[in-house]
Amino acid sequence: MFSCSSLLAMNTRLANSKRSEEIAVRAPLSTTISQDNFSYKNKKTIETNKGKTMEKYKILIVDDDQNIAELISLYLEKDGYDTRQIHHGLEALPAFHSYEPDLIILDLMLPGKDGLDICKEVRQLSDIPIIMLTAKGETFDKILGLELGADDYMVKPFDTKELTARVKAVLRRSQFRTKTPEKSEEEIDLNGLNINLSNYTVTYLGDKLDMPPKELELLYFLASNPNKVFTRDQLLDRIWGYEYLGDTRTVDVHVKRIREKINETDDWGIKTVWGIGYKFEVS
Repeated sequence: MFSCSSLLAMNTRLANSKRSEEIAVRAPLSTTISQDNFSYKNKKTIETNKGKTMEKYKILIVDDDQNIAELISLYLEKDGYDTRQIHHGLEALPAFHSYEPDLIILDLMLPGKDGLDICKEVRQLSDIPIIMLTAKGETFDKILGLELGADDYMVKPFDTKELTARVKAVLRRSQFRTKTPEKSEEEIDLNGLNINLSNYTVTYLGDKLDMPPKELELLYFLASNPNKVFTRDQLLDRIWGYEYLGDTRTVDVHVKRIREKINETDDWGIKTVWGIGYKFEVS
């Protein structure tokens, strides 16, 4: 038989053990985020019981379906993210300015202003990652969203675990945009074309082009490896990351958009290698 004092001591140890397990469950998230070494300025920090800090990244959820927005918020906050929900298109841009998120989950069909217009306006201001989340699953809608600058696209109904995995993957890929390359590697000069990775600008025939980050990164990568052929899968891995869950059509869409802005010359140009992929040919 246990005495009352013994039972009380056992209960105390069990409670402390449970609390330690809860802390241990949360600890890997802090470690993972630290190892990812993101450099966004908007990261929040919270104090743990040992005085250490855990970084929290801010996700703006723009969806007129409050139940879906709440579900997304619940799963993201469970994974350690800070979230804010917006349910009207006209409130999205003011929330973007005031909340300063690290990533936006954006529905297409919104009252007041649709998601495509919001995506276009955000892209004029920032290269923040955007994941389109919508019931419109037609190929045309996906291509249009990617052309306007979305980093990823998911169709409702969706799996919440897949969405959180994509959020993590997109944030991880985006960290590479914040790194400053060596001076000798940050700029490519060709006849009539200048690609500057340090400030994310492309100048063509003396004019600065409006080019979303992924288009610029793809162009820079191909141009920095002249006459070398890359498969679509290789380009997806290199530009979008190994955890990207989209298909190779993404590469074709971005190459098409680049070609619409830059006409190849006799000296250089992006060439299609049929059945394989693409290369940046330099004569």
